[in-house]
Amino acid sequence: MNWLHSALGVFGFVLASYGALLGWLCLAQEKLLFVPTVLEQRAALATAPDIHETWIEVPGARLSALHLQLPDPKGVVFFLHGNGGNLRSWFVMPEFYRRANFDLFMIDYRGYGKSSGKIESQAQLQADVRAAWASIAGRYQGRKLVVYGRSLGSGLAAALSVELAPSRPPDLTVLVSPFASMAALMHDHYPWVPSAVLRYPLRTDESITRIPNRLLLIHGAQDALIAPRHSDVLKALAPHARLLRVPGAAHNDVQDFPVYLDGFAAALADL
Repeated sequence: MNWLHSALGVFGFVLASYGALLGWLCLAQEKLLFVPTVLEQRAALATAPDIHETWIEVPGARLSALHLQLPDPKGVVFFLHGNGGNLRSWFVMPEFYRRANFDLFMIDYRGYGKSSGKIESQAQLQADVRAAWASIAGRYQGRKLVVYGRSLGSGLAAALSVELAPSRPPDLTVLVSPFASMAALMHDHYPWVPSAVLRYPLRTDESITRIPNRLLLIHGAQDALIAPRHSDVLKALAPHARLLRVPGAAHNDVQDFPVYLDGFAAALADL
């Protein structure tokens, strides 16, 4: 019976190791999901006279933001970026928005760029996004509102559009390289991890059915990080959405393709 004891011992060790790994994943999710690049406070983020650096005070932190402000804009694109980098790497196409005559407003999440604090929960992250929009909402009364989310930001943008719907529905919601849910994305890459350990569910699939007005989904056809089928799932849930597939584009280079630029510009022009 020694073999049975040995087998049980090995099984117990594997089970304990698996449990310890799941425990670590539950506690260390922020390190896996959020990959900020920190900047010194004295770092310059903008030099153009129509791009202004500003700050949003939130409980326990201060968020860095950049705001392209045109003389008489048609509206504003409220942009929620992906899980890496900072404003310096994301606020890179101001001329596109100038041509479209839309202001652009973008924040760095806690711990990104010059923003202080650290991300601790999905509720906190979503509250920060709401506070950022509230800080500029009054400026855009009577003008068009576009809520834009890229990659990680797509889940936040979808939720924000639903929250704003009763009082200030966005005229257009744009989700670029979106995921159906964080659990679905995790299952693509780590199928052995149970969804129960995930503290950032970001259920875009639940939000998308309640997003009012126009909805544009954009996905790189060669995206290996967030597979294009995530957008297919979202499109099936929201038949009113328009899905723009970008041939040849992967996850990080969608903005380099004319299909993306022309499609997004046309959507802004139609508002």
